[in-house]
Amino acid sequence: MDENNRNFILAIVLSIGVLFAWQYFFLPKPQQGLGPQPAEQSQVEPGPPKPQGGGEQPQGGAPQPGGPAAVTLTREEALAQSPRIAIDTPSLKGSIALKGGRIDDLTLKDYRETVDPTSPQVVLLSPAGGPHAYYAEAGFVGGGANEDLALPTADTVWTATGQGSLTPNSPVTLTYDNGKGLKFTRTIAVDDKYMFTIDDQVANSGAEAVTLHPYAFVSRHETPQVQGFYILHEGLIGVVDDGGLQEITYASALENPAASFKSRNGWLGITDKYWATAIIPEQGKSFNATFSGKQKDGRDLFQTDYLMPPLSIAPGATGQAQGRVFAGAKEVNVVDGYAETYGIPRFDRLIDWGWFYFLTKPLFYALDYFYKLVGNFGVAILIVTVIIKLILFPLANKSYVAMSRMKKLAPEMQRIKERYGDDRMRQQQAMMELYKKEKVNPASGCLPILVQIPIFFALYKVLFITIEMRHAPFFGWIKDLSAPDPTSIFNLFGLIPWDPPAFLLIGIWPIIMGITMWVQMKLNPAPPDPVQAKLFAWMPVFFTFLLASFPAGLVIYWAWNNLLSVIQQAVIMARQGVDIPLLENLGFKNNKTKAKGETKG
Repeated sequence: MDENNRNFILAIVLSIGVLFAWQYFFLPKPQQGLGPQPAEQSQVEPGPPKPQGGGEQPQGGAPQPGGPAAVTLTREEALAQSPRIAIDTPSLKGSIALKGGRIDDLTLKDYRETVDPTSPQVVLLSPAGGPHAYYAEAGFVGGGANEDLALPTADTVWTATGQGSLTPNSPVTLTYDNGKGLKFTRTIAVDDKYMFTIDDQVANSGAEAVTLHPYAFVSRHETPQVQGFYILHEGLIGVVDDGGLQEITYASALENPAASFKSRNGWLGITDKYWATAIIPEQGKSFNATFSGKQKDGRDLFQTDYLMPPLSIAPGATGQAQGRVFAGAKEVNVVDGYAETYGIPRFDRLIDWGWFYFLTKPLFYALDYFYKLVGNFGVAILIVTVIIKLILFPLANKSYVAMSRMKKLAPEMQRIKERYGDDRMRQQQAMMELYKKEKVNPASGCLPILVQIPIFFALYKVLFITIEMRHAPFFGWIKDLSAPDPTSIFNLFGLIPWDPPAFLLIGIWPIIMGITMWVQMKLNPAPPDPVQAKLFAWMPVFFTFLLASFPAGLVIYWAWNNLLSVIQQAVIMARQGVDIPLLENLGFKNNKTKAKGETKG
């Protein structure tokens, strides 16, 4: 077998193997638990006494969510169970429930459920008692000898000062007097994106000091529908000092005991693919963080919470506590901005950049930069592909030069094979001497394809996880670069009123990609072995079917990269004085030669 063909086949086999491994590991499958094991949890000290007003006491100390054991109301009916203060910002709309003082009604103004601009806006948070309850709450639990404090609970109705809506320019103030010497004043502010700041003050007009523990939690009732990809984490998430990044799936949270950690910095919450709700305690102060899940009366309940150290309030004094709630879309620049502004450690890991963080995040920034210049993420992909080709040019150039030299050595290699016949050892020795003499590395032909693999996966990750790519259009029929090409050759690209099954959705861009791959392969001489020739002939078809289910943006990248590689390889071959057999392999040169021969005859 020709060494150049052997190397090319090796590169293709490796590429196919990686792609199959990628599909095996990252297509939807039941997720396994990723949470900490019980041994990690036993090191945490128990929480303070059980809070006033009922509720169960988890290991971290914050109360468990209240509400009915089953969904008995519609979302609208559940909202009507409490008086409310409206939330109205450029990015959010919804309301705060005065009953419990919860943030439990949020809709994202800038995002819709589908690419249809008339589809419903994305609903993030919903109240208890209705379907898909999901909310954030802050408050206090008692500590020390204060066992009879009438602290605000999930059933407490706060009093609003004024009737205005919560906007970025107008915080709202809630008050509650327990009638036993404690007055609670809560000020809630919000910015123009997704960060709420909750400032609590407790004035003690009684005769004795009181001890309170500030807490906050994010609670979710019912396991939501998840993507089911190993490449993406959905579920409980957070960063703590003694455990680092915690990513606990819903299944793991239900199967394992609550995981608790002690920390002085960090955050915790619950994340979906594109949205999240997280609570951020005051940084630099110790707190207990807990991640838990359980089943109660046939329902799945999930919670992440933190409990702060005791706050002692003397008679006539006022105690203070502050926390923040992030509730919104995981926009990269917004999340990074919060991490820097508020000093939140590793808050950018709210977005699942994965193990190749060092590659995926810079790639996103490059795409985002050019998107802001040209206004189209598809065009940004084309530009970044050119830049990547330029960065890798020395390596690719060296590889293509080596391949061209291998082609020039083809006659000498054929003579060696004829000279030594079936003596494979003598053949290999002679080949190695020839390579050494001509300074050619036969393995270099694999590099152009192998180098693409980490970039391919990094781009796949960026397209899959970043909300900026969600519903990002290209041109024509591509309305969402993060989704597969919606067309199919099997219904003539929509001319026939028939919806093919998923495995027959071979769109226009996968076909373009297959054509560019076919042309690239035709740059090389046809293999003399019939089996190799058939393998090469069917390879573009195979890759067309294989990549048809991948995001359109990834297929566009692959097609564009193939085209650039064809141009680069052709130029290098011409400079090395190597014949370019493209037209001959396509049949045009042979037909022309044949026609001339017939004319002469």
